[in-house]
Amino acid sequence: MSKILGLRTVAYKVENLARAKDWYAKVFAQDPYFDEPFYVGFNIGGYELGLQPAEENNIIGNSVIAYWGVEDLEKTMTNMLSMGAAKCDEPLDVGGGVVVASVADPWGNIIGLIYNPHFKIDD
Repeated sequence: MSKILGLRTVAYKVENLARAKDWYAKVFAQDPYFDEPFYVGFNIGGYELGLQPAEENNIIGNSVIAYWGVEDLEKTMTNMLSMGAAKCDEPLDVGGGVVVASVADPWGNIIGLIYNPHFKIDD
């Protein structure tokens, strides 16, 4: 069996790729490193956030939540809400100082946020 290497890419389907690219660039304070009509890719702390145009009959929004690590959950969430995100889940301490919350982007995709003082990326 092949070793699982960990999260590499989270891709969201969006109705308006140009608008989504601008929104995500502002929210994550990061310009895309890959920008094509079929896919826009951002490098967020060594992980890929991808945007794909929603085609007819594609589901926008999902039930899977990928959690993006943050240093200050409240500040990050407040910033995203001020830029048009909608609150999904209030911050919740799930134990050991780990706090999670989520917002929805303007296309209904869930963006999970996590503050986890115990998690370290392996080198």
